[in-house]
Amino acid sequence: MNSSSEPDETRKPRGWTRTLALTVCSAAIGGTFQYGYNISIINAPTTYIQSFINDTYTQRWGVGLDGPQVTLAWTLIVSAFSLGGLLGALLAGPLSVRFGRKHSLLLNNSFLLVGAALVLACRAARSFEMILAARLLVGVNSGVSMNVQPMYFGESAPKHLRGAVSFTSAVFTAFGIFLGQVVGLTGLLGSEPLWPYLLASNALPGLVQLLALPWFPESPRYLLIDRGDREACVRALGRLRGGEAPALEMEEMLQEQELQKSAALKSGRAASAKTPWSLFKDPALRRQLGTVMAASSAMMLCGNDSIYFYASYIFLAAGIPPEKIQYITIGTGASELTASILSNLLIERVGRKCLLVGGYGLMCFWSVVFTAALILQSSGVSAMAYVSMGCVFGYILSFGLGPAGVTGILPAEIFDQAARPAAYMVAGSCMWIGLFLVGMLFPFIVNSLGSYCFLPFLAVCLVSAVFFGLALPETKGKTLAEISAEFDRMNGARTTTTMEERPDVQSEPLREHYQLGQACPFTQLTQELDSDHKDGD
Repeated sequence: MNSSSEPDETRKPRGWTRTLALTVCSAAIGGTFQYGYNISIINAPTTYIQSFINDTYTQRWGVGLDGPQVTLAWTLIVSAFSLGGLLGALLAGPLSVRFGRKHSLLLNNSFLLVGAALVLACRAARSFEMILAARLLVGVNSGVSMNVQPMYFGESAPKHLRGAVSFTSAVFTAFGIFLGQVVGLTGLLGSEPLWPYLLASNALPGLVQLLALPWFPESPRYLLIDRGDREACVRALGRLRGGEAPALEMEEMLQEQELQKSAALKSGRAASAKTPWSLFKDPALRRQLGTVMAASSAMMLCGNDSIYFYASYIFLAAGIPPEKIQYITIGTGASELTASILSNLLIERVGRKCLLVGGYGLMCFWSVVFTAALILQSSGVSAMAYVSMGCVFGYILSFGLGPAGVTGILPAEIFDQAARPAAYMVAGSCMWIGLFLVGMLFPFIVNSLGSYCFLPFLAVCLVSAVFFGLALPETKGKTLAEISAEFDRMNGARTTTTMEERPDVQSEPLREHYQLGQACPFTQLTQELDSDHKDGD
């Protein structure tokens, strides 16, 4: 009885374990949390930093800067974060392949700590250029973490929890935004004497990660498929699942490893991680790549970050006293945090496609109502200011409900181990370029379109909802082979040739949980490991 029941136990899917939960928290607190936190904390000291720029320039040259010149210097400081993020996104792929997912996140903190030191020293050095350099380095840190962390989570989670685990990246991003708004209050670190400490406070979560994350395992898929270390993979998977490594999960990884080797033999090259250029050249991956690029671009071009910028003006027009606006603004961060937590609970029930299309659909609705309210408000209907306030919260809630989290999951689910780092490099580049463009162009959009300034974002949300409704298959609870087959079926006439050419696609959908055909059984794996130990002895 016992001998027959033990294999059944190793074949059951495991849920959340303490090790998995702590691994997620340790990675995220110094990962995507930093992205949200660093976007948020720069808003509170805006006027203080602009005064510092002008005072520093006056001390150097004996003459002050005029308003547009100060604004230009400030814009460069703000834009440096996006440019650093783009550089970090390009670094994330090589880092994650060479050092692994976990060690890449740990090494990534070096950018953050150097940036914090520069900010703390900028007053003594009388150098606003040090703030620019610090924001660039902080951007690099965020760019790396926004790519590596979802990859790490997607490869460490069991299939039936992959969406929920990966979505915690969005939860921690929203938590970072919310906490940054709180810490930036004038009663805390948002005052004139303390703004350097506010900008340097991002070092504390980095230090927490440096102390906590080394105690937790590396991605099992990285250990097996990239490094070829089966024994380390079994140990890591066992720790993450709270006991013995599940047999069927091991079989799935072993099959992917064999398929990757066979694909490399067919091409006549050694198995290695793909480059972004090789993804663009591969016809079998173009649809997946186009989907990921569209999702990452839409996430930034949809205007969610712009509505944070616009919120203070809307609250002021609604009659909120200026000194109270900072407290109301915290509600916007709390809204996105609440929506991301709710979405984390829903994603394994309703699926990725539903949340993504539904989120953009709701954002379309709020854009229409928001534009109508702004038009009526400019015509003298004062009550519309309160409708505009409601639209701000509705728009942010809709964004947090779907696009904020689902976007980061997609590359981990629709690309194999060899293509995944390069796919995240492409996706991250699209995201950071979009953030940079919106940050630079939104003030001009407001000046030229006035009350109609959110119509471009309405167009982005509408096109995104339609595109993902038609082009994105549901990935909930599916293996890579099933998802690849879905994409091939959506290619229509190309399906037959693609299915024959690609060894990693199975012709029939997989009916059973973790059913993987001819994969190496787990008992054979453990016997091989035992024989290796005996040979070593």
